[in-house]
Amino acid sequence: MQDHTVRVWDEPLRLFHWTLVASFTAAWLWQGDRWLHLHLLAGWIFLALLLFRMVWGFTGTRYARFSAFTCGWREAWLWLREVTQGGGPRRLGHNPAGAWAIFAIFFLGLLLAVTGIVTQGGEERHGPLAGLFGFATGAGSHLLHEALAWGLLALLLLHVAGVVVESLQHRENLALAMITGRKRAVPAGLALDVPRRRGVAMLLAVALLLFILFWLRGSLAGGDDPFLPFVGPELPHDAAWQEECGGCHLAYHPSLLPAASWQRLLREQEHHFGEDLALDPDTVRRLQRYAVGHAAETTPTEASWKILHSIPAGTSPLRITETPYWRRKHREIEEAVFRSRQVNGRFNCDACHLDADAGSFEDGAMRLSRAAGLDDERSGERA
Repeated sequence: MQDHTVRVWDEPLRLFHWTLVASFTAAWLWQGDRWLHLHLLAGWIFLALLLFRMVWGFTGTRYARFSAFTCGWREAWLWLREVTQGGGPRRLGHNPAGAWAIFAIFFLGLLLAVTGIVTQGGEERHGPLAGLFGFATGAGSHLLHEALAWGLLALLLLHVAGVVVESLQHRENLALAMITGRKRAVPAGLALDVPRRRGVAMLLAVALLLFILFWLRGSLAGGDDPFLPFVGPELPHDAAWQEECGGCHLAYHPSLLPAASWQRLLREQEHHFGEDLALDPDTVRRLQRYAVGHAAETTPTEASWKILHSIPAGTSPLRITETPYWRRKHREIEEAVFRSRQVNGRFNCDACHLDADAGSFEDGAMRLSRAAGLDDERSGERA
């Protein structure tokens, strides 16, 4: 004789549960500069889901409401002690320990989302808080964001372990119940079937779909334009700088080195990496005025701020590739990649960075060359 089952978890709750798992997993996997736009998309969906669940916690069906599983810490502790002793009464809804885990997941999840938005606004200069925080605040928020992500991952793994333990103790597949919505009604009469409310579930799904489509519409460039999910600030350029520097290599924007480095380079122009630039005094003064006025100290971009703060005090490197930040960002790239025909040297930034000419070096505006052994359909050479 089969056990009678009742519907405990409503459809919006189940859809929220598994979509939250998917969004957190996607955000975790889409880490790194190259996937930042996708990481942010998953993060915004994660936040939208948490906000929905907060509303559903007051307006949802019986076992979705916070009032159905809110309990004190002592009750949760006593329940955990009973479980470790091989007991613990079966609950049709959330058990006390699971309830505390859910509230902790919400708390950490909201902090994770908030620190992500602050990081996006401070470090990347994008998003709703763009420009409201400095680079230092953005960098600090970034570190906190990563720590919270690890903490939330640990909490989720503990939650999964608790589900496994309770499933074994009560011989009931709790993960399956979160898919079907039904659990055994033992003893009988513990609950009545909750309404399906398919309309609400469909509304949530449509809202998330529209959110994704809106994001993609704003992130994908049309026509033959390169994929630039983030566009950096428009940096000032100088015609003489472009002519004198761009004649031999990429005209690196002055924001990529401190003012002392540019002053040293122009002061030692007769020994410019084995060449004599032979610049007349008027040209040197013009170049120096432009370089010093727009050097890394002005911190217009994330790259310039991080380069500047990685350089030891009192030093003035002559190569961008000598800065600690550049070395750290490129340490996993093999020497063979730099020597390849596609890249042709460390100085050739535009082999991988789509906005190298502009000088902004946005995290999302990069592609690794085919020489790196990566499958990137956009890594062909520029026309």
